[in-house]
Amino acid sequence: MIRLGSGSRMERIVAVGAHCDDIAIGAGGTLLTLCRAHPGIRVDALVLSGGGSEREQEERAALEAFCPGAELRLNILKLPDGRMPAHWEEAKAAVEELREQTDPELVLAPRTDDAHQDHRGLAQLMTTAFRDHLVLGYEIAKWDGDLGRPVAYQPLTALTAEEKVRLLHEHYPSQLHRSWFDREAFLGLARIRGIECHTRYAEAFAVTKLTLDLGAASTLGD
Repeated sequence: MIRLGSGSRMERIVAVGAHCDDIAIGAGGTLLTLCRAHPGIRVDALVLSGGGSEREQEERAALEAFCPGAELRLNILKLPDGRMPAHWEEAKAAVEELREQTDPELVLAPRTDDAHQDHRGLAQLMTTAFRDHLVLGYEIAKWDGDLGRPVAYQPLTALTAEEKVRLLHEHYPSQLHRSWFDREAFLGLARIRGIECHTRYAEAFAVTKLTLDLGAASTLGD
């Protein structure tokens, strides 16, 4: 269902990324929060690129750390970085296979208006394959300056925000040379999103569509 949860137990979630580290950067704090609130939750994760490289090793170790106590099922493909539109059929097949394997309460994916073509293409596939599910589009700060005005927020405790930053640096050494991969960037964005939802830190998401559950629905014809 495309529905905002009301505190009920979650059994399954899906998390996808175009590249290794996308999921952890965009929704790492939310994953930590969810997995600790719902011990034993199943996390089906799909990453389109990085398979067979050192980045795959980083991603597997990282998502294990970001999903404590969860049943993690991770598939990492070997699509070339930056070429997702040219490999649309392979990506689509992988997303459709993932959909056949699980019926999650929540999907974490890139935003459909992300400026990076790989992120954007995957996001478009997710909202089609998981059309009856709540899909939260995470954000990733980048040179393109495409951060927008999110509509959904997951508050993070200070400990969780700090843990996210620590795990990112611990598990993605191949990215440490990048100018945007640092503590100030990660915590700074989390602090801004926290201000927007009256908390210290938060992760923010775009929502394409959701169904409100504000009370008993009337039957057809009432």
